[in-house]
Amino acid sequence: MLRRNLITTALLLGAAGLALAQAKGVSDSEIVLGTITDLSGPIANYGKESRNGMNMAVEEINAKGGIQGRKIRLVVEDHGYEPKRAVLAAQKLVTQENVFAILGHLGTATNMAALPFLIENKVFNFMPQGASKDLYEPPIPYKVALAPSYFSMSASTLDFMMKKKPYKRVGVIYQDDDYGREAFEGVEAYLKAKGMAVAEKTTYKRGATDFSSQMARLKAANCDLVFNASTLREFIGSVGEARKIGFSPDFLGTAANYSQQVPTLGGAAMEGVYGATFIPLPYADDANPAVREWFAAYKKRFGDDPGLYSMYAYYAMTTFAKVADKAGRKLTAESFNAAMEATKLGPDALGNPGFNVSKENRLSNQKVRMTQIVNGKWVLASEYLEPVGVSK
Repeated sequence: MLRRNLITTALLLGAAGLALAQAKGVSDSEIVLGTITDLSGPIANYGKESRNGMNMAVEEINAKGGIQGRKIRLVVEDHGYEPKRAVLAAQKLVTQENVFAILGHLGTATNMAALPFLIENKVFNFMPQGASKDLYEPPIPYKVALAPSYFSMSASTLDFMMKKKPYKRVGVIYQDDDYGREAFEGVEAYLKAKGMAVAEKTTYKRGATDFSSQMARLKAANCDLVFNASTLREFIGSVGEARKIGFSPDFLGTAANYSQQVPTLGGAAMEGVYGATFIPLPYADDANPAVREWFAAYKKRFGDDPGLYSMYAYYAMTTFAKVADKAGRKLTAESFNAAMEATKLGPDALGNPGFNVSKENRLSNQKVRMTQIVNGKWVLASEYLEPVGVSK
């Protein structure tokens, strides 16, 4: 009897040890992943695209057998583009859903709010849809960024514009949060390095709908170029207000403004505006047959045209799957990170950039390209731009 009890105890302890050794969010049959996005707030259009793109990738991966025999289970949480709600969403995903990683979290300010909690709990923030330097610096294993910082992108794109045309009076309108402030700082630092100053700056709160005072200030300052660090509705609203009062500078937006909804919803007022991108916006008539096929499959699945954020999310999930597959059957945070640092992926068939991180560099892609709305459609205006060496 004593011997049998000892054997039983040993087996129970062994099982407990295996359970403890099992990676968070990983079982014999599935990998639990989370995403945090906006399904009810001012950028819900982006959020719904993101959710759809990620679900499409999950369905494709699972249909092919999953990752090393494990199916992906994706849990989606809505933050309404509110930082406080993003923290609550992250807490739920980590403590209740026990996710292995959070992929494609939408929003710079929301990412910055949730990031400390994820790091504390050793959960990967994988390829978030945000662009702050803090998402990849200082480098630690749980930071895996998709986009250069808005500071870096702002300086690079403004440099492109200034070389294209000698603007004399650069104005800035920006969203009053982490995203907008970082973009503004990039513009300010670039101009300072060139011996110039911002001619006028003005801000707005997330979700604003009236931009009359902001545009009046920029017009009064005789700005010939306006850097506009806003999101979808606010970009359309602010540029539209400028056109209404006869204010016609060149407008330079950020990567947050590069979406098909800008020309579709904004109409003729958006003609000629500039933006930045590192992920290609899919079009039904794209020159790349792989993009045309992907576009058709997405529309058949969801009944809507895919947008940029559909591609962002799809790219994040498919990249995660490639890295996790290389980690092998024994998927842990350590094996995933080791595989990630040893994996160098080139551009994919859809034209998305390569993926390359290391222990010292947690930013998977360093460069952006310029785009412009021409005849109601975004077209490329440059090749990839080299980062401009300015600092705060």
